Amino acid sequence: MRRFWIRRGLRFLAFAILFVGLIGYVVMTLWNALLPAIVGVSTITFWQAIGLLVLSRILFGGFGWRGGYGYGRRGFGPGRAEWKQKMAERWQKMTPEQREQMKAQWRNRCGGWGRGRWNEPQPKQSDQQGPTTTAV
Repeated sequence: MRRFWIRRGLRFLAFAILFVGLIGYVVMTLWNALLPAIVGVSTITFWQAIGLLVLSRILFGGFGWRGGYGYGRRGFGPGRAEWKQKMAERWQKMTPEQREQMKAQWRNRCGGWGRGRWNEPQPKQSDQQGPTTTAV
């Protein structure tokens, strides 16, 4: 039984080293093929490519760790559709006053920056009735 776990651990370690080596090689090759011609930077070595991967992991938190890619508050993944459906149902059950109150709360939370739907001027009642024709 113990041999099974040792063998399994060694196999995992071998695949991890192979994976990191392959990704490092891909980063190095793409960097050396594209960036010197486009931006004019110098070429990099394999270990510099591995260092870039580690740095990008530190700065951006990528590679899909911590529960898998797209989970949590990023707005991606399997929970997004369920969340959107739940919020749509909730929105439909609200009265117009509750909707306006919720919009105002979100405006205050977001600081009113950007040009979202809620920041645009609302059309007047006379504009919503449609064009009027005059007899000549």
